[in-house]
Amino acid sequence: MSTNIHLRTVEDLFRFFRLDQAVRHPLIAIIDFSQVGEGVIEDTKLSADFYTLIFKNYNRNHVRYGRKLVDFTNGSLICLSPHQVLEMDDESEGSSEMVGWGLSFHPDLIRGTPLNDKMKSYSFFSYEVSEALHLSEKEKQILTDCVQKIEAELHENIDVHSQSILVSGIEMLLNYCSRFYGRQFITRKTSNNTVIVQVEKLLNEYFRLGDLSERGLPTVRYLAEQVNLSPNYLSDLLKKETGKNAQDHIHYHLIEEAKNILLSSSRSVGEIAYGLGFEYPQYFNKLFKQKTGKTPVAFRNMN
Repeated sequence: MSTNIHLRTVEDLFRFFRLDQAVRHPLIAIIDFSQVGEGVIEDTKLSADFYTLIFKNYNRNHVRYGRKLVDFTNGSLICLSPHQVLEMDDESEGSSEMVGWGLSFHPDLIRGTPLNDKMKSYSFFSYEVSEALHLSEKEKQILTDCVQKIEAELHENIDVHSQSILVSGIEMLLNYCSRFYGRQFITRKTSNNTVIVQVEKLLNEYFRLGDLSERGLPTVRYLAEQVNLSPNYLSDLLKKETGKNAQDHIHYHLIEEAKNILLSSSRSVGEIAYGLGFEYPQYFNKLFKQKTGKTPVAFRNMN
């Protein structure tokens, strides 16, 4: 039977990792994994109220997210949103040089700051753990330096400047993560191109089969499941490689199908909209004009 553990406070975090040290800030903590014993009960499911970034270069515990095993032995970074669940299995043999860190910060720390508004743009917090960021030695050092600067601030007395300094440090760390993920998309171009081809085939086949009034329009989640990626990772990959995210690709195929029907049949715009899976024709009209600059009727008449 699995054990479910939810960490709500920094104190909970320290107790879980059996760290005998004082809490320096109630909303943020840095864990040095070289100081952690990591004795974990088999089949432990761990979640928290925090955003968390974890970097390790060893794998003393098998860690799963979404039933996929994460291998930290080559130095990988994973980013978790509040309430995401990690599955941790029984302890396995670790490296003789266990190096790594974890940074956890509560949403309340950044609430009311510009970073709070930017968090949605850091889509890697919604990636699957199997889509971890694999870091070069230089990248590892850059991120470690960022964490050390945040840790240095945590050793200062809390004053009116503490929050802005900590939030600035976190933002710099996350911006570097965005840059390094961009590099990873580029260095994995061959595998990325395979995914793009798969997506195009999936969309071509989906629209070829028809019955959209029954099945509805394809979704980003549907495409992501078919290529074994998370929706955000797939969208970011497509955006990097093609300039269009996953939803843009769906809309492109939808509009092309709509154009074909408009020019090859006498069906009304309402009939076409329902046939393409739209519940309301006005939504179809709006999207068609947004993508082509013309209403469906104007497009038909012009051609």
